[in-house]
Amino acid sequence: MFGRNQDQRPPDQPAPAAPAHPAPPVPAPVSVPAATGESVIGEDLAIVGEKITVISQSRVKINGTIQGDINGKEVIVGPRGRVLGTVTANHIQIEGQVNGALRGASVTLMPSARVDGDIFHQKLAISEGAQFDGRVRRPQDPAEVTPNLDAGSLKSTGSTS
Repeated sequence: MFGRNQDQRPPDQPAPAAPAHPAPPVPAPVSVPAATGESVIGEDLAIVGEKITVISQSRVKINGTIQGDINGKEVIVGPRGRVLGTVTANHIQIEGQVNGALRGASVTLMPSARVDGDIFHQKLAISEGAQFDGRVRRPQDPAEVTPNLDAGSLKSTGSTS
């Protein structure tokens, strides 16, 4: 009792048997990054030039100034954002200023929005207080409001000299 070693088993008990087949290891879960990122054009950034097209495969939020066209899955023009060009996206939300056409499956003008241009849409919401000067049209062909997200399909307009 007092001098007995706990690790020794009495001779009449067999040692425990090893498992016949160990359980297969369980693979660790793989974390896949979300395909939806967000690109932000900050308040201190201005993109200016001739025949510029900004393309985003996900969401782009504009808080600065873009002089050119924008194509994206989702485009948000923030309260201090300004776009001089056409905005084409599946979802468009305007809180700032746009001088140009809006082409989207869903277009929302927030109370602080100022839009000078035509709106082509499948679904349109204009909040009280939003300013809009232009025409509104709901095209029969959804392709008219579908963004071109393939940068390779755009022709280069820069000179090589």
